[in-house]
Amino acid sequence: MRTRLTAQVKAGGCASKLSPKILDRVLARLPRAAHPQVLVGFETSDDAGVYRISDELALVQTIDFFTPIVDDPFTFGAIAAANALSDVWAMGGTPITALSVLVWPGPDDLETLEEILLGGAAKMREANCEILGGHSVTDPEIKFGYAVTGTVHPDRVWTNAGARPGDVLVLTKRIGTGVISTALKRGLAAAQHVQAATESMLTLNRHAAEALAGLDVHSVTDVTGFGLLGHSREMAMASGVTLVIESAAVPLLEGAIDYARAGAIPGGTHNNRDFVASCVAGISALDDLLYDPQTSGGLLISLPAADAARFMERFPSGHLIGRVEERREKPILIQ
Repeated sequence: MRTRLTAQVKAGGCASKLSPKILDRVLARLPRAAHPQVLVGFETSDDAGVYRISDELALVQTIDFFTPIVDDPFTFGAIAAANALSDVWAMGGTPITALSVLVWPGPDDLETLEEILLGGAAKMREANCEILGGHSVTDPEIKFGYAVTGTVHPDRVWTNAGARPGDVLVLTKRIGTGVISTALKRGLAAAQHVQAATESMLTLNRHAAEALAGLDVHSVTDVTGFGLLGHSREMAMASGVTLVIESAAVPLLEGAIDYARAGAIPGGTHNNRDFVASCVAGISALDDLLYDPQTSGGLLISLPAADAARFMERFPSGHLIGRVEERREKPILIQ
């Protein structure tokens, strides 16, 4: 019998990421990119970097890897791929190539390793993204993901810095993967709740991005390890606005509230709250879930109301969760 993957790690999926407070402190001390061809660097905490090759072509580059969030190795590999690909779509790009990043304990259980790699490859094929190679190291804790390169027209890059007062906010996936994966680690999660969360994480953001074609998209980010409020903070700070989140409108995965109330809170939630709470006005009964680290989460989109309506006609699983206002005292307001 195989060992449960989630039982071998301290935190699963994007909940295993470095605290945003630590990351922000260190990045603030690094020099910014000065090259004129760099269209998007790390200074606005965007989803990927963008480098102009010509007047018609720019490269989108990102990397994302993490620990197992589900027990099935094939599914873990596929989720890791979907999560890494998401950053390119969040920038308005099209993924074209990928390099795998693997951390594996040693020579044992090669069948599980093969399944992880096959799961990732299958999801990359679904995205029409070619795996060119990769890199691996040995370590006691399993980690897997990809560095992904995409293409985009330099004039059609989406960033987290363009949200405008008067826009509305649309979220394309339900949240709660962090608490559900924590409940799974503790043996508390119901099978149907794990299945629904898994299906969400396996769903590519490609279709949501394609449904935005031709619309007046002002700002986009994908909601992953820093939670809905963490990524909302990045958008608000980069855009110089306040995002008003209607907590009752935020879509939740089934079972997420119950697991949060039962105390299945990943460590990443506490890290996110510690970093973001000072930027938030208002309170919500969904507090833990608004900070919950998401793995392969949805897109958070800022665009005019009329365009949002057209988008949700094309993409019915989108959810209107708030609006953009002129900058108030805090960059985020919960209502």
